[in-house]
Amino acid sequence: MTKRSWGEHLFDGFNVLFMVLLSIVTIYPFVYVLFASLSDPTWVVQMRGLIWFPKGLNFEAYKLVFANPAILTGYGNTLIYVVLGTALNLLMTSLGAYALSRQTVMWKNPVMFMIVFTMFFTGGLIPTYLLIENLGLLDSRMALILPTAMSAYNLIIMRTAFAGVPVSLEESAKLDGANDFTILFRVVLPLSMPVVAVMILFYGVGHWNSWFNAMIYLRDRELYPLQLILREILITNSTDSMMTGVGGGDKMPIGETIKYATIIVATIPILCLYPFLQKYFVKGVMIGAIKG
Repeated sequence: MTKRSWGEHLFDGFNVLFMVLLSIVTIYPFVYVLFASLSDPTWVVQMRGLIWFPKGLNFEAYKLVFANPAILTGYGNTLIYVVLGTALNLLMTSLGAYALSRQTVMWKNPVMFMIVFTMFFTGGLIPTYLLIENLGLLDSRMALILPTAMSAYNLIIMRTAFAGVPVSLEESAKLDGANDFTILFRVVLPLSMPVVAVMILFYGVGHWNSWFNAMIYLRDRELYPLQLILREILITNSTDSMMTGVGGGDKMPIGETIKYATIIVATIPILCLYPFLQKYFVKGVMIGAIKG
């Protein structure tokens, strides 16, 4: 066993210290919001500086948040957008990536150039809005799902991963009578699960955090996703509708803890997704990054 030099030990120690500090800087803002949401509202308003523990454990903010029908409606809408949107994203991206990764497909390089072109130049907000309006998608769920059906960046990652599947497997499947759809769904996709997991994470998080398209294309509040409702609460300070039974003097401090509680409620579900996809994440991204 090779003896490690003092310089190597010093380097490892520096790396560990750096990662610990980076973890604290990354995690503490979330912990601060969590502790503030669980603390006594009056203490939170008077508190200046860092919060290291919840003071006067209080769940009133969470009761008010979950009693708000707009939050529950937003949750339901967001789940619909995430599930349907991600399923459509995976389908469209897989079909495009498979076609562009096959050696025998004609005009794949010009098509790839046009796809990459959209990463640098887009139609802009007003032309896109007019297109959505003329398609009759305005104020409908499809306005948030169809325009983002495929990402050029994710298509490139998936195309690169599919190109790594041995051609001999495709040829063997064709000899057994398989068509391109069979090869894609029964050969290529099962062998590319890491990159599929990465696509689920990228698209799923994108839909979960999306609020701008909803603000532009939706007028019916019953269709609002959770993030747009969260934006109203945080930016426009619209917490009065959740405090109908609260006294006038308590509205301001409870309103502050409601903001923190809403952030936690909107963040927890997507954080629960990461542990299940973490083992695929690095491998999937590396597959898409180092080949092609």
